[in-house]
Amino acid sequence: MLQPVSLPLWAFVLILLFAAVTFASHFLFPSVRWFFRRRAERVIAQLNTRLARPIEPFKLARRYDMIQRLSYDPEVTKAIVEYARKEKVPENVAFEKAQRYAREIVPGFSATAYFSVGMRLAKWLGQSLYQMRVGNFDRDTLSTIDDDATVIFVINHRSNMDYVLVTYLVSQAGAMSYAVGEWARVWPLSSIIKMLGAYFIRRKSRGALYRKVLARYVQMATKGGVTQALFPEGGLSLTGAIFPPKHGLISYIAEDFDPEQRDVIFVPVGVNYDQVVEDRFLVSAHKKGERKFRPPLMTILRGGGKYLWQRITRQTGVLGTASVGFGTPLRLSEFDGEVNSLANELMSRIQTVIPVLAQPMVAHVLCSGVTSAAAVERRVAAHMKTLDDLDLPIPRRDPHSVAKSAIAKFERRGFLKKSDDRLVLTAEGQDILTYYAQSVAHQLGAITKSTE
Repeated sequence: MLQPVSLPLWAFVLILLFAAVTFASHFLFPSVRWFFRRRAERVIAQLNTRLARPIEPFKLARRYDMIQRLSYDPEVTKAIVEYARKEKVPENVAFEKAQRYAREIVPGFSATAYFSVGMRLAKWLGQSLYQMRVGNFDRDTLSTIDDDATVIFVINHRSNMDYVLVTYLVSQAGAMSYAVGEWARVWPLSSIIKMLGAYFIRRKSRGALYRKVLARYVQMATKGGVTQALFPEGGLSLTGAIFPPKHGLISYIAEDFDPEQRDVIFVPVGVNYDQVVEDRFLVSAHKKGERKFRPPLMTILRGGGKYLWQRITRQTGVLGTASVGFGTPLRLSEFDGEVNSLANELMSRIQTVIPVLAQPMVAHVLCSGVTSAAAVERRVAAHMKTLDDLDLPIPRRDPHSVAKSAIAKFERRGFLKKSDDRLVLTAEGQDILTYYAQSVAHQLGAITKSTE
């Protein structure tokens, strides 16, 4: 038994490799996981002391455990059996499909990534592009929201920057979970987004099995008290105006609501921008009648590089103001109506708090047929007075500065030209400025030709 044994070098290396893997899997990895788990728990405990709404245990559950819990949920199991019967496939095949959906939907939230990386990135990106402002904000009403209630921010969708803007501005409230579309299902973006707590949804999917898996995840998260953010329009606005709401996620929440367990409070959020980064792509998609648009990578890189160079050389500043308004919360326990009424009421409340910013206001005036700088200034002054009388937020500059800076910006972007004392919209300017005007038309009035 003590006799030496001769082995080829490759076999000896292979044995050492297997031994190292066994040691790591049985002794090293559990210890490392325990170390990082304890560290993460300390970080979360410290965070919860300064967050208005502490991170719920549901959000901190291991992703694998959540996938298993979702896959074996009784209602999902019924949907699996029904799918197998309709499609005439074995139930284990249907189960694997449901589990694939669960893996696709369930996020892998990391508090460290969210608050250490995500918040700093959101702040840097937001402040690099915009002056960020809070519009309507009823602090007293919002501060009375029950600590045990599930808070759901319901937001109009103007730009992909909405995620950055709202995440940064409510970062002191807690960690939000977003529903994001298939645009984000690209590596490595998908992994980062899952770490930040977002979950993917297939907006075009009509399969009953997929809808049931998604519905049960949303319902579990809601019952677990996870703070969420929904975009009921189901996509970016291509016209600037608010789109009619889609009932999907809202209906999942309402159908499973039990006031005896935990109340659900919807907080309407209205966002608006002086300049939307994707404005040309959105207007072009609307003219083509296509909901989907994929800006060419080189166009994005070229545009981003040009803007960065202009910022470095101080040829330009930020794109303008980005603002968020918070509306009157709606308690689901006090709402007596169907899902359609609920969705419409939420959109109505969002619409009332969409901020009226300088460039959209001037765009509205120009699209109304005003053709001189002096007339634009007079109309802007009248709008600002009306908004101020209604106790609504207005641009922080005087009417002359608002009109002058917006006209200069539109001229620089090629949307209008000066001919003698007249302001003439270009063909592209007519489309783009109409897009911006529509975002404030509900507060400033329908676009009609001016008599000035």
